[in-house]
Amino acid sequence: MIERLQAFGVTVKTVANPLRGLTFDGEYVKSVVSQTEGDVVLVGHSYGGPVVTYAGSGQPNVKAVVFVSAFGIDKGETAGASAEDYPKPALADALQPWTYPGSETAEVSIREEEYHRVFAADLPEASAAVQAANQRPLSRLGLSEPLTVEPAWKAVPTWWIFGTEDKVINPDYQRDKSRKFGSTVTEVEGGSHATLISHADEVADVILAAVSAVRQP
Repeated sequence: MIERLQAFGVTVKTVANPLRGLTFDGEYVKSVVSQTEGDVVLVGHSYGGPVVTYAGSGQPNVKAVVFVSAFGIDKGETAGASAEDYPKPALADALQPWTYPGSETAEVSIREEEYHRVFAADLPEASAAVQAANQRPLSRLGLSEPLTVEPAWKAVPTWWIFGTEDKVINPDYQRDKSRKFGSTVTEVEGGSHATLISHADEVADVILAAVSAVRQP
C-alpha cells in the first residue's frame, strides 16, 4: 500500500505507536505531526483511531483523518466504553493478559491460536500466523483512558473504511460513529479487522481520496 501511495506522489510516514496509553501515544504521534512539514492526512487503524483523534487536535497542518477499522471517540470517552452498547465482539474472549515487573498496568494481546479467526479471517492462515507472532501487546490504558482533548474529527473532514465481518470492532458501531463524524464511508464486504492488509488497495483508494480532497485549491 505504501508503494501505491508513493506512486501517486504521496509522502508517507509510518509512526510506531508506543501502545502505552491514549495520552502517551497521542502526544508521541502529535510530536511527529508537529515536526512534519506540509499538510498532513492522519490514518489510524483500530486503536490507532483514538490516537490520531488525539494527535490531530489543534494541529493546523492536519487537514483530514482516515479511520481504518477503528474506534471513534469524543472528548471524555474511552475506546472501550464507547462500544459497550454493542454486542460483545469475538475479540473479548480471545485476549491474553500480560503483566511485567515494574509495570502497574496490564497489557493484552490476542491469543495466537485465535488470531486468524478473530483478527484476520480473510487472510491466509500462514499470513495470519506471522502477524500473530509479531503482534505487540497493548496497555489496557489504551482502551480505558479517556480522550482529554478536542477530537481532530471535529475540525477536519474524515474518511472511514471497515470490513463487514470485523470481529474486533463491531461494524454497526463503526457505521454509527462514522455517521456521527460525518465521514465518507467505504464498507468492504466480508472484510475482517485486518482490512489494512487484506484489502490494501481499497484502503489506499480511501487515503488517496482524502489526499486529493486536501490538495484541491
